[in-house]
Amino acid sequence: MEDFKLSVRGLIEFVMRSGDIDNSFTDRGRLKEGQRIHQKLQKEYGKNYEKEVRLINETFHKEMLFKVEGRADGIFREEDHALIDEIKTTTRPLKELEYNTNPLHWAQAKCYGYFYCIKEELSNIDLQLTYYNVENSEIKRIVKNFSFFELEEFYLNLLDLYLDFSIMIVEFRKKRDEKIKSTPFPFPIYRKGQRELSVAVYNVISTDSRLFVEAPTGIGKTMSTIFPSIKALGNKKTDKIFYLTARSTTKEEANKAIVRLMGKGLELKTLTITAKEKICLNNEIKCNPKDCPYAKGHFDRVNEAIFDIYEHEDVLNMETILSYARKHKVCPMEFQLDMANFCDLIICDYNYCFDPAVYLKRFFDVTVENYTFLVDEAHNLVDRARDMYSAEFSLSSLREIVDLFDEKHYKIVKQIEELIKYLESFKLDNKTTEVVEEYINLNFLDNLEITLRMLEKFLSKEKEVSYYDKVLENYFILKQFYRITDYYADNYKTLIRKEEDDRIIELLCLDTSPILKNILKRAKSSIFFSATLSPMSFYVDVFGCKNSNYYKLKLPSPFNPDFFKAGIVPLSTRYIDREDNYDIITRVLEKYAKREGNFLLFFPSYKFMTEIYNRFDKNGKDIAVQNRVMTEEERQDFLSLFTQKSNRVGFVVLGGVFSEGIDLAGERLKGVGIVSVGLPGISTQRNLIRDYYDEMGKKGFEYAYIYPGMNKICQAAGRVIRTAQDRGDCVLIDDRFQKYPYKNLLPSHWKDIRLFRRPRDLDYFL
Repeated sequence: MEDFKLSVRGLIEFVMRSGDIDNSFTDRGRLKEGQRIHQKLQKEYGKNYEKEVRLINETFHKEMLFKVEGRADGIFREEDHALIDEIKTTTRPLKELEYNTNPLHWAQAKCYGYFYCIKEELSNIDLQLTYYNVENSEIKRIVKNFSFFELEEFYLNLLDLYLDFSIMIVEFRKKRDEKIKSTPFPFPIYRKGQRELSVAVYNVISTDSRLFVEAPTGIGKTMSTIFPSIKALGNKKTDKIFYLTARSTTKEEANKAIVRLMGKGLELKTLTITAKEKICLNNEIKCNPKDCPYAKGHFDRVNEAIFDIYEHEDVLNMETILSYARKHKVCPMEFQLDMANFCDLIICDYNYCFDPAVYLKRFFDVTVENYTFLVDEAHNLVDRARDMYSAEFSLSSLREIVDLFDEKHYKIVKQIEELIKYLESFKLDNKTTEVVEEYINLNFLDNLEITLRMLEKFLSKEKEVSYYDKVLENYFILKQFYRITDYYADNYKTLIRKEEDDRIIELLCLDTSPILKNILKRAKSSIFFSATLSPMSFYVDVFGCKNSNYYKLKLPSPFNPDFFKAGIVPLSTRYIDREDNYDIITRVLEKYAKREGNFLLFFPSYKFMTEIYNRFDKNGKDIAVQNRVMTEEERQDFLSLFTQKSNRVGFVVLGGVFSEGIDLAGERLKGVGIVSVGLPGISTQRNLIRDYYDEMGKKGFEYAYIYPGMNKICQAAGRVIRTAQDRGDCVLIDDRFQKYPYKNLLPSHWKDIRLFRRPRDLDYFL
């Protein structure tokens, strides 16, 4: 007997959905409001009402054991009488809503009713849909009584409609598990540290814990995390693997690892999620039946597309998804998200698990499954998470919305003007350019909520106006700001700042650890890994894992330490000393990079880079300079200049696109010169982060400035040695590299770091 697990919502949506995609305006963000409405209505029932009831059912049907679960909003029970209550918010007039107006709502209630009847041995039950109109607070309750046999017939019919696909999935998974067990490690031998990392990953997944790994380049982190995770999947220790990364190049590495394992006999369903702007087949991104032929009738065709691709493909990348989307004329974005439900390993950006605006609700809002997070280049998650949970909007954006509306929308204009008055109330001038507050003004927040409701009503009803897209764009900015207020607590500050003639209000997340602590509960096990993850105690803290079950692993470099040389030139690159030291820094870099071969010179800012570039002797070397804005194609063109036979110096910025994730192996890169200790620019935001950690008794300056800066240094230096055969060197220009804590944060596998006090000392690199 085979078993198959899914959620009530997943079952219903798969079987019953039909029609078009229409996202011209869909408000997906009423989280706080919806929770408040649910709580308000649930309280009205009194002591006989149990809210948020988890219901699980196991039904053996036609050789298959279906394990289906969901969460009913509420169950009212009084003696022999039982009522299942499902609460739905709406903007539709309630008089339009009758029984079965929305069959999906009733299907959900019927499933819960059937599960509860079995559990409590009831012959019949009342099902109630409670509709709450968010615009006028009116309530309509529709109640209908169903017998157990009516509900059973309905539910078994749902299972019949899902049966063929569930059999296909179960048969594949049975074969998958057999193949996983027989698939060997894809290389003849483990590299130094690779077996240790693989064993640690498997054990952490087996024990539902967390692992922090610093594994220098060359160990093979991608295969060492993916291979044991797949083994754990085959042994039922995890149900789904999410490989999370910040860059497309690391997605490609993960895909290569999967393909290599498939070459050894592995069978696995894997999906790489591609951003909407890259995968959209329409002329422009407009997800509605009027503007997109792939949106029109999408749900009528998508199940056939799912059957087809599942039967014939294992690696679902952008090209595969697009091919089947064209074949079945379905939206590729929605299609790939549907396929995520049926894949074993999902490769995607951090956003899909961490960002409050775009995370995969289909997985993380239902129940906690046995998921595994593999977080690649985890050092990037610190600032990425802070950005995800911060938000801002400007006075100019409010004025732009006001200017768009005509006289008939005077109520919206009047409401937005209340927000404008609030921002204008702060006394900001050339002397006082910012104000910091430790709270959100509640009157302002109420006005923002009312503004959003009015804009939502406009956007849902007046889709033909010429300025619709501009209003929608500004609405989403305001909505994101409002969404972030859900998280506002002692780890936030409100910053109102003046920028030229504009004013910005920002909700700044100082510390993401309380947020990430809850998000990581979405997975039973998490592995954070990077070539640079020092000090580990910092990452354990900011990821909210301090009081959880976690392990740390720091691996040595697998490369010969004699193949890499490093030196420090003790010059000050501090802002107050730069003007005096530009010339001598230039001479040092000229001396360092005059040798034959390719070099990258990293600078703390574009201004610093320009000052050195203008002084640099360009005779005898080809020069390439990073532009402030570069397309992906321009970045590749820049890197292509560094060949095995070229003689080039590249001027680039620390922490930019060339600081990490690029491979210039062999003679393509001989060395790097790094100017400064990489500290982020001093700003009010960084100073607030510093002060926050200082008040908590932690090392505020190190948390806000030093650790992020030194991570950039180690990443930039890591560009030199990419393979076991590479030889190269690195010169660090800043006197702080000699001192604590900077010196302690340099890679431990750097064998001998020389101190260069005179330009001729650089002959050490010859």
